[in-house]
Amino acid sequence: MILKTASCFVILEIEYLKKIYSVVGWIIHTCICKNNINIVICIVGNFIKMYSTNLCYQTTGYHFNIADYTDCILQFRESVKDVLEPEHDDHYLLRWLRARNFDLKKSEDMLRKHLIWRKEEDIDNILRQNTPDVIENYYPGGHCGFDKDGSPVWIDPIGNIDPKGLLRSAKKKDVIYKEIKNAEYVQQLMKLQTKKLGKRVDQIIIIYDLENFGMKHLWKPGIDAVIQFLLIFEDNFPEHLKTCFVINAPRFFPVVYKLIRPILSEDTVNKIRIFGTNYKSELLKCIDADQLPVYWGGSLTDKDGDPKCSSKITLGGEIPKEYYLKIASEEMENFTTVNVKRGSSLQVDVDVKTAGSCIRWQFTTEGYDLGFGVYKKTKDEKQHAGKMIPVVHSERVDSHLVPEDGSVAVKEAGAYVVRFDNTYSYIRSKTISYLIEVLEPEVEEVNAHTYDKTNAKGDKSDLCIDSTLDVGEGDPETKGADGQSTGM
Repeated sequence: MILKTASCFVILEIEYLKKIYSVVGWIIHTCICKNNINIVICIVGNFIKMYSTNLCYQTTGYHFNIADYTDCILQFRESVKDVLEPEHDDHYLLRWLRARNFDLKKSEDMLRKHLIWRKEEDIDNILRQNTPDVIENYYPGGHCGFDKDGSPVWIDPIGNIDPKGLLRSAKKKDVIYKEIKNAEYVQQLMKLQTKKLGKRVDQIIIIYDLENFGMKHLWKPGIDAVIQFLLIFEDNFPEHLKTCFVINAPRFFPVVYKLIRPILSEDTVNKIRIFGTNYKSELLKCIDADQLPVYWGGSLTDKDGDPKCSSKITLGGEIPKEYYLKIASEEMENFTTVNVKRGSSLQVDVDVKTAGSCIRWQFTTEGYDLGFGVYKKTKDEKQHAGKMIPVVHSERVDSHLVPEDGSVAVKEAGAYVVRFDNTYSYIRSKTISYLIEVLEPEVEEVNAHTYDKTNAKGDKSDLCIDSTLDVGEGDPETKGADGQSTGM
């Protein structure tokens, strides 16, 4: 099936080129008849240039002479000079320009959004952040070596991932952060390679091994997590992919590819090469044997002879149920359980009396996902989400798989809202159990509880948190066709 699919692509490309040649030929013929020889020379010259550039791009990847784009880079640098850092050189700027086909406005928007994202998510410090043990031990992938040009080679035996076990043992956000952490780690590798080799190294080869890939990997929450990361990668790590090898692709791989293809740029698609089991000779064309584990066709092994180099590459596997997360029954006694009707939202008012306090939350839902966000009110009255200041941007979370918990420090005292959004679901109500608390600075005891509830000591809370249902307006981040996030 893979060969048939590849053949179809080749036939379509040939037919497409035939049409181009036909149109160009007609234009040249018309111009010759009208003695417009200068136009003919211009057309032929540009056509040859276009063809040779595309051919070079498809066979060797990112290989451009930066001197050819000096004027464009200078204009771009001038337009974004207020956000640039000293390390943002011409090569860095060229990445964003190429990602948006040298459209200065679109490139500027993309770069500015990226820098805001890095600040909001604290990406500069992500390599120092701890990752849950279950992700470290069972999330597949790792760096094994470098290709013949010095680019890092990353192998991801994705067929061994246990999507259900993973998303029942860790938050989706933690899983996505692991991928971002990997991307940042590779960035550091490329900087070291650039210094070591004395030439620019800013691309990576990724090998996705689909051995053992089955229908369980088409589980919707797992696919959603993959799509979310791919969107982040496309928006924030442009032009870093040199080649993506997909190996051991199963017969139903076109189904998977159809799900993710719409979010990939054409540049990314052009760098993907798909193989069945006859891939080893292709890998060795660009990777020396001593940089590739024996299992994947090279000669590299661990010191103990492991052909998969598991000291470098996490191999994945089924996650033991001991890792699965759930809220203890004794903790649930302090939770409030509410049904959020379809097309509506639940607002939990939080009165923060001291600047620098933390709003902390725990919640779980039954059967389906739910949108979640934290806002600061701008008026002393009930407000729609769009009228309030977002503190934690609303997003849909798989709280039916893994209990959600977290906190946010607020700089100002005032009226805040924790909002559970179900406005995107037109057919399903959601049952949620939640606990919202306020932790004041340098105060160990929690001074917050739900409305008309007592704390564990039996004392009445002096902080009222009122729950109200809001029907209608939803958040752009959480809107979708339906609130369902279950297996296929």
